[in-house]
Amino acid sequence: MRFLFILFVIIPIVEITILIQVGQAIGAWYTVGLVLLSAFIGVNMLRYQSLATLGRAQERLNRQEMPGQEMVEGIVLAVGGAMLVTPGFVTDILGFCCLIPATRKAFVKMLMSRFTVITSAGGTHTSGFYRSGPGGAQEPPRRDGDVIEGEVVDRDEEPKDRLK
Repeated sequence: MRFLFILFVIIPIVEITILIQVGQAIGAWYTVGLVLLSAFIGVNMLRYQSLATLGRAQERLNRQEMPGQEMVEGIVLAVGGAMLVTPGFVTDILGFCCLIPATRKAFVKMLMSRFTVITSAGGTHTSGFYRSGPGGAQEPPRRDGDVIEGEVVDRDEEPKDRLK
């Protein structure tokens, strides 16, 4: 509840206050220009960083690894992009922090420590997408648990051996 209050009440008030102060200091049109310039630069950075993240995710998928970090980076990039197109300087700073690789990796590390992964085999893992192995190396979660075999049945076709 406190997060929503900050998100929808406090941040807009801070943004409006800063926009008014900057507008009084450098002029309204220069302030609008700065907001538009930051959005333009941010969108271009977002495009470049998103393509790089997508390329890394595809490489991991080709190696048959789960691209967990890249998925979380994609979420952080999307949030950063939304912040950059929102008018204001505070959201622009937070948005740029989501796009700069060093700060984005810090956000991703913090977020990944809070995730729980449920593997397709039924095992769970709570310390992120990958567990630390010997020497700090990351390894994919183990596939512990029951294996359930089955078959795919088309719903439109009536099975011949089904009881009515």
